[in-house]
Amino acid sequence: MNRPIAVLGIPMDLGAGHRGVDMATRSLRIAGLGDKLRALGFAVRDAGDVAAPMPETVSAGATTLKFYEEILATCQLAAEAAGRIVAAGEFPIFLGGDHSIAIGTIAAAAAPVVRSGGRLGLIWFDAHGDFNTPASSPSGNIHGMPLAVVQGLGDAQLVGLGGFAPKVRPEDTVLIGIRDVDSRERELLRASGMHIFTMRAVDELGIREVVTRAIAMATRDTQALHVSFDMDFVDPQYAPGVGTPCPGGPTYREAHLAMELIADSGRLTSLDLVEVNPIFDERNRTSELAVELILSAVGQRIL
Repeated sequence: MNRPIAVLGIPMDLGAGHRGVDMATRSLRIAGLGDKLRALGFAVRDAGDVAAPMPETVSAGATTLKFYEEILATCQLAAEAAGRIVAAGEFPIFLGGDHSIAIGTIAAAAAPVVRSGGRLGLIWFDAHGDFNTPASSPSGNIHGMPLAVVQGLGDAQLVGLGGFAPKVRPEDTVLIGIRDVDSRERELLRASGMHIFTMRAVDELGIREVVTRAIAMATRDTQALHVSFDMDFVDPQYAPGVGTPCPGGPTYREAHLAMELIADSGRLTSLDLVEVNPIFDERNRTSELAVELILSAVGQRIL
């Protein structure tokens, strides 16, 4: 990859059940993201952070879509800021914040592709399905809904963000690493038409085979590839600083290999890194690993 990089922070802490992910954009920068990208030879522009309200300053509102108005507005701002990065020809790295930021970032990544008649491929690394709708969600937390939203399911305004829907097709979407799924969400996932590799599939096939297949699936007949990486994909032994840790995930090296394979494909066009929660972290370990994984995704090699 030889494009200049733009880093955009979206410190939204409204979609999750635990506070703290709004501090991640700062902790990732403190972990040296910009300098380490520059050390790889990239021109890097820090585009700052999108403004997002703190949960303490607003009402959660409806229990089926908590902080709905605020999340919709923040995702709209994120989509606009991200769209400017994409239009400028820069490679965008989007820092969360909770995973609901992907509603905005994927809208921006998909817009020029879909409107020119093409398709966006999506690989979603996560311990959770993120495929709830307001009717299926047991919590009403929107960070459990973004993958459904970008495929056209759920609230009409969230689905229609950016003026078009869906952002990605099920057949162009690959979900990797899930091991904690809500009961009604399980039914939606089974009926979705997506390619899904549970942690059992990762265990049986190995991370190299899973990610190699995922890249082939997400880049077949698509013109761009977005990767959305939730840090709870990684086993909490290596990434303790997340709001919803889930044991039994990939190791440190497996996570790196996944990102190295993404880089080797040469197809990556945009990247989310979300759900780092410094409140639960140990000496910034999770932020430092997140930075390392970003570096692997853009081409850092051991030799």
